[in-house]
Amino acid sequence: MGVAAGVITLTACGSDSDSQGSGSGNSSAANLVMTVWGGENDKTTYQKRIDLLVKKYPEMKVTLQLIPGDGYAQKVQTMIAGGKGPDIMQVAENVNVYSSKNQILALDELAGKAGLDLEKRFGSIAKIYSYEDKVYAIPDRSGAMIVYYNKTLFDAKGIKAPTADWTWDDALSAFKEVTVPGKQWGYAGGGWWAQWWSFVYQNGGKIIDDSGKPAVASDEVIEALQWTGDLIFKHGVVPTKKQYADMGADVGGDGAFANGKVAVNTTGFWGISGLTKSKIEWDIAPLWKGKEQAVTAFGSGLAISRTAKNPEAAFKAIDFLTAPEAQQQIIGTGQDVPASLEVQKSDAFLKPAWMTKPVNMNVFAESSDFVYRAPFVPAWNEMQKAFDDGLADFWLGKQDARAALTAIQQRLESIVKPAG
Repeated sequence: MGVAAGVITLTACGSDSDSQGSGSGNSSAANLVMTVWGGENDKTTYQKRIDLLVKKYPEMKVTLQLIPGDGYAQKVQTMIAGGKGPDIMQVAENVNVYSSKNQILALDELAGKAGLDLEKRFGSIAKIYSYEDKVYAIPDRSGAMIVYYNKTLFDAKGIKAPTADWTWDDALSAFKEVTVPGKQWGYAGGGWWAQWWSFVYQNGGKIIDDSGKPAVASDEVIEALQWTGDLIFKHGVVPTKKQYADMGADVGGDGAFANGKVAVNTTGFWGISGLTKSKIEWDIAPLWKGKEQAVTAFGSGLAISRTAKNPEAAFKAIDFLTAPEAQQQIIGTGQDVPASLEVQKSDAFLKPAWMTKPVNMNVFAESSDFVYRAPFVPAWNEMQKAFDDGLADFWLGKQDARAALTAIQQRLESIVKPAG
């Protein structure tokens, strides 16, 4: 197939056979195309995993296509519409944009034939990429949102390290202790969906209810969002937008934490690499809890497009790529958190060779038990825009959570339709 502009193509070859598996008597024999997004480290890591795959299955040929993230979805959908889609494709929160358009295959039957026990391999995120009770992608990378905390600031106030047993009150108390008005703040803030949604689910709320309908005007959701906003405007333990702007251009939670301006930040695994050269003393911990424990997971899965010429071979490749041997490469290069629970609990993950500071990497395996099932609805992009637009005044302190979410609920009801 032709390679679209802006696509970097790499190939790992096994045997010289060009068979796609039809009539060959070997369901593994295939020329596969795999699309992913990312940068140089992503390209290197995926290629290492593919090399391991074709070493084990030399009858396979796999071409890796790296597509810039900002154009990934459109390019892949164009390829599929033209009948030349990838065999294997990386997906994330917008997985059901594809599945609802019949652009990727349900994988339950293939997983059953392969004997892949999703719950055993991936735990609570086993079926995170599902729609209408069908699995459309196998987890590949998945790390929970975690707490980064400044050890020096905590020690100075005699505050013990955060734990999963911290409550909202415990967190707020710690934030207040380390806040110096106008100079230093306790928390970087929860304005990103991944942050405040975690608090929603901790409070017993849901963004989309079990029937598939929006549920953001419920008391549980309103209370969680208001608590998050109060950290800024009532308690003063989170910088306002203006205070962030005063720290410098494009400074957000990650930068403020690295500079010692905030004592706690909640974000993903990628924050670790950004802090390896920071002068502050830091470590990580699991997210605190509300009425129950819940946390957002970041990551991506591997799906099979409807145009795949040999779905069986494509799934065999996915099965290998998400198994421990190949998954170790993900942490080996510092790319991300492998979805494999076995790897998350291994020395390869807990003590990676590139880590320059003692970091409690066990936090990821511990947090995997708390991951909630995020609503990856087909209208994901439209839903996020509704929140961005509808909460603009809330995050400026000009509107309360009830008024904002009541209006957003009405908008979501016209956007999000129950499955089926």
